[in-house]
Amino acid sequence: MTLQAESMVRVLPYLRRYTRALTGTQERGDRYVRQFLEAVLADPELVSGEGDPKVETFKAFHQVCSGLEPAADPSVTSDGDVELERQIAALPALDRQILLLVSLEGFSVGNAAEVLGIPAEQAREKLLQARLDLQKDAGARVLVIEDEAVIAMDIVVTVRSAGHTVVGVADTEAKAVALSEEFRPDLILADVQLKDGDSGIEAVEKIMRISEVPVIFVTGFPEAFLTGDKVEPTFLLTKPFDPEALTATISQALAVGGKTPGKSERKATGRKRRAAA
Repeated sequence: MTLQAESMVRVLPYLRRYTRALTGTQERGDRYVRQFLEAVLADPELVSGEGDPKVETFKAFHQVCSGLEPAADPSVTSDGDVELERQIAALPALDRQILLLVSLEGFSVGNAAEVLGIPAEQAREKLLQARLDLQKDAGARVLVIEDEAVIAMDIVVTVRSAGHTVVGVADTEAKAVALSEEFRPDLILADVQLKDGDSGIEAVEKIMRISEVPVIFVTGFPEAFLTGDKVEPTFLLTKPFDPEALTATISQALAVGGKTPGKSERKATGRKRRAAA
């Protein structure tokens, strides 16, 4: 394997993370990555051996897959009405790409502009607009599954700053399941390793038996999840996380995971809890 090929292989887990975050599913994101790899195998010169390997790989990817589809299509209700796509999914494709390249993948604005083949000034404008649009819609109920108190507090602060509500923090599987049953969160943020040897993955699997909910895993080793050997999480963040990356990923997860319950639904849920008590 050439040095150029080795460099691209090291970048692939992050390219897979980006594409699945952008498209909203593992299957759809990986389909684009396979398309890209097939093109590179046919023409290795697509990925330049010059410059930063991550920049060059992502740049080649966007050249090959320039028709990347939106994160989520508008869903049709039983009444036939088309719901507005939420947050990032409602943004123009270029805005979403800029936001995820900078916030999730850590590119500078200049490098993100190079990846997308647009002027740096246009990239800055698109990024600013995307950040402003993120503030228009919030209010999800979030369950945090994290056993490290300092990290949990950082997550809580970031979630609340984005306009969402933290319904609870769990450091064990049992607490996570109990809180999920009580509050039915719209989103879960989960660590992999929990207190007393518990598993965040197993906690999420148990919760999924109760109800389907978008999940973001926060781990120090995201590449360990992106092996291609088994079903993998759609949304992954690296520890230590950047607050903006967490905010953007939350918005994307909510966008592809369904509509946040409205105030009337929340009030009804609250009345049911009080009646049960």
